[in-house]
Amino acid sequence: MYPTLDNDTICAISTPRGVGGIAVIRISGQDAISITDKIWQGIPLANAKSHTAHLGYIIDPQEPDDEPLDQCVATLFKGPNSFTGEDVIEISVHGSKWIQRELINLLIRTGCRLAEPGEFTRRAFASGKLDLAQAEAVADVIASSSKSAHRLASSQMRGAFSQHISALRDHLIKMASLLELELDFSEEDVEFASREELTELAMTLQEKIGKLTKSFSTGHALKDGVPVAIVGEPNVGKSTLLNQLLNDSRAIVSEIPGTTRDTIEDTIEIDNVLYRFIDTAGIRETDDTVENMGIQRTLAAVTKARIIIWMITPDASISAIRTIAGDISKHIPSDSQLIIAVNKIDRFGEDFSREELSEAVLSLFPAPTPLLYVSAFDGTGMDTLLSTLHEYSGADEASEADIMVTNARHYEALVHAGDSLQRVLQGIAAGISGDFIAQDLRETIHHLGTITGTITTTDLLHSIFKNFCIGK
Repeated sequence: MYPTLDNDTICAISTPRGVGGIAVIRISGQDAISITDKIWQGIPLANAKSHTAHLGYIIDPQEPDDEPLDQCVATLFKGPNSFTGEDVIEISVHGSKWIQRELINLLIRTGCRLAEPGEFTRRAFASGKLDLAQAEAVADVIASSSKSAHRLASSQMRGAFSQHISALRDHLIKMASLLELELDFSEEDVEFASREELTELAMTLQEKIGKLTKSFSTGHALKDGVPVAIVGEPNVGKSTLLNQLLNDSRAIVSEIPGTTRDTIEDTIEIDNVLYRFIDTAGIRETDDTVENMGIQRTLAAVTKARIIIWMITPDASISAIRTIAGDISKHIPSDSQLIIAVNKIDRFGEDFSREELSEAVLSLFPAPTPLLYVSAFDGTGMDTLLSTLHEYSGADEASEADIMVTNARHYEALVHAGDSLQRVLQGIAAGISGDFIAQDLRETIHHLGTITGTITTTDLLHSIFKNFCIGK
């Protein structure tokens, strides 16, 4: 069921490279304990109990009279009750770069091989400790930079997503087996798989797969940071708003129109959600070639954003608002949310009416499009803006959802599974032969199997684990 790996004993630094209080070197394989005992001065680890930690020294067996390399702690995990399913030892040494390098060299000379990227997790998958979706979630947990991202990754690592996919796949396998049985008795014209039951099952599973597929937009955004594009005419306060949101002077602020000619991007966690704020070039008619390039990048940023903050000012002309609204509307994705922010609210007076501006702007977009009044300069209205961002970030949706797709590979497999299932329904409706329906069912089962690793190839595994860090 799981691909076999070589029996080499591997080692690697599992903590970030650099100077720190401690560094952890991980060793895994059938000879992990015997190799470590050769360079270990302390209680023999071969006689120690699993899941115990021991104080000792690292020595060079070829130079036993030299001073120890370092005093350290060795933590022992005997297979199969370890992360990889093999014997694992984690040696905690002082964080000196030299000590780390010398210990790795010493382990290699004593019989270890330097681990490949993700090889520890790949061995955990090979030994059945994790399925493929859980293994990928390990990398997501490590990379998570917000509470929302961490919650989604932790849920997948615990196997919630895998169990859901496996349950869907099991239903299909049972139905496929009945269809296959029909083929064995084709000459007797018997029907083991009720077409009505098969249709009902396929429609139910298609609905569940469709729900998972739709969740990818939100899940992916929460995992990598919710992209928020800040757009509008020049000098409406886009850069000032970015600086206010980041609480930092990230973008240059100037009264000169067209100061921002390229996108400026930065991230910050707000209310447990990571946002990627993108300050863009002002949208206007211009003959400046470079500024026009910036405007095209603005529109491109809109197409990739989950949330678009369109900034206007009280003195904006209605004709200019209509023009920009037309430009923005063409590029807003169907699953994105527009927020209209009226900035520089101190300019409201006798000449500018909130009611007139609101009516003119909101008439250009379908309800409900939120319209907020803010001052990016002094922070007025920021609390309302932040709560609106949170509302449309998808964080609440994710906290209520049992399962949410965050991985592009899983999304692609689900799309293919949904397509195959649609062909099953079309085939049943058309009354085609059971062997053709069975083929489409097998394809659906195959695509779901690639998610959890029930069906794998060497190329797929290499593609997944090559992006892991060496020590994981």
